[in-house]
Amino acid sequence: MKRIGVLTSGGDAPGMNAVIRAVTRTAIKNGMQVYGIRRGWNGLLNEDIKELSIRSVSDIIQRGGTVLYTARCKEFRFEEGLQRAKETCINLGIEGLVAIGGDGTFRGAADLSARGIPCVGIPGTIDNDIAMTEYTIGYDTAMNTAMELVDKLRDTAQSHDRCSVVEVMGRNAGYIALSTGIACGATYIVTKEMPFTIDDIVMRIVNTQTTGKHHFIVVVAEGMGNSQEIAKKIEQGTGIEARATILGHVQRGGSPTVQDRVIGSQMGHYAVELLVNGRGNRVVGMQKSVIVDYDIQEALKMKKHFSEELYRIAGEISF
Repeated sequence: MKRIGVLTSGGDAPGMNAVIRAVTRTAIKNGMQVYGIRRGWNGLLNEDIKELSIRSVSDIIQRGGTVLYTARCKEFRFEEGLQRAKETCINLGIEGLVAIGGDGTFRGAADLSARGIPCVGIPGTIDNDIAMTEYTIGYDTAMNTAMELVDKLRDTAQSHDRCSVVEVMGRNAGYIALSTGIACGATYIVTKEMPFTIDDIVMRIVNTQTTGKHHFIVVVAEGMGNSQEIAKKIEQGTGIEARATILGHVQRGGSPTVQDRVIGSQMGHYAVELLVNGRGNRVVGMQKSVIVDYDIQEALKMKKHFSEELYRIAGEISF
């Protein structure tokens, strides 16, 4: 294999640039040319592609976002789009691809692999909701960002004896909410994985009041719906002023943490080694702190574990 491409697709995540850097430099060390495909799979359809060098990926490891930009691509779901992408690869001599993103990115990689262009996926999403890996690029940075913001909200909640209802990202997964809630000492954590009622939250707050506490943090995973409504019902049930804050896309930004830079570099290096050894249709992941890989179709069928034990612990130490 003499020439490969690398792209980022779907939502951006801190640490993606560390992956791009590692892919580029590992490939060049192995005698390959590397092409950066911009704006995800769209770049293959629009031929928005540029050659990368050792120097072109200098000083990007500390930057958030992705220097290759990212987007979602509806055309890639259909045969015509896949064939156009394949033709672009053939015309440019691209013999393999590294695709950084989530499940949607991996489905595209699997489809293109099935059409003769070997692809390797790397999990890049702050949600940490990809089943075949215990860690996804961007997760640690997003949690630290959320933690810092909740800590700031706690200051004003304490000053006014309020309840601050904080909605964090994670789409339909509660991993950011659970870890951030524990790190910030939240009174209650609301996630889709664990059943709850408003009465449960109200009772927890009322019981905690009896211990002398007057301000409260409730962390809500975004997939649970209207945080404003949750705050309203808490206020009605407790008599405590409650305010909702949606942290939103600020959690996607910022300089990646050490963990995201290191694991991103490891996964990028590993992905290129798979292609060097002629292995495509794979997804790179981490299990028990070891970098591993799976068949993409196998990976997409896996179910993600949610730690009910960690959630139980959070409840027991939240008073």
